[in-house]
Amino acid sequence: MTTATDSARLAFYKLAPGVYQPLLNAHIAAKKGLGDPVLAELVLIRASQINHCAFCLDMHVKDARKAGVSEERIHLLNAWEEATGHYTAKEQAALALTEAVTVLTWGSPRPEAGGGFVPDAVYERAAAHFDERELAHLIALITTINMWNRINVTIRQPIGGGA
Repeated sequence: MTTATDSARLAFYKLAPGVYQPLLNAHIAAKKGLGDPVLAELVLIRASQINHCAFCLDMHVKDARKAGVSEERIHLLNAWEEATGHYTAKEQAALALTEAVTVLTWGSPRPEAGGGFVPDAVYERAAAHFDERELAHLIALITTINMWNRINVTIRQPIGGGA
């Protein structure tokens, strides 16, 4: 049995380089296309919180600090809806979309309730703050961090362990 300080369960990234490199490229392109490194790190942290990915949380909290995100904003991120004065309307819209995409079952699959698992209201809120190109990159970033989270949680990638 491995512990939090041991190596990962599986050397996934070495065994699946054809998955790793395209995912990394997509993640980098999405982040670059979003353009705002602070917003990107808030999204990456929030998805990683929901997915309980310690490896990604460790990495993206450090990256957020480097991008100039305050400790207060990092600590309050898990309660961003109650700490609205700490996040811009654009950041709040991105965080709401991050939550809806990350936990698809939080939405409603019934068309009469907003259509699909990402509610129309959440999508429209994000669309009001991002142009279509930015929105596409935001969705891509949310999607790639969810893939990273799911891989790292499954293989138990240790904090600070390289990919």
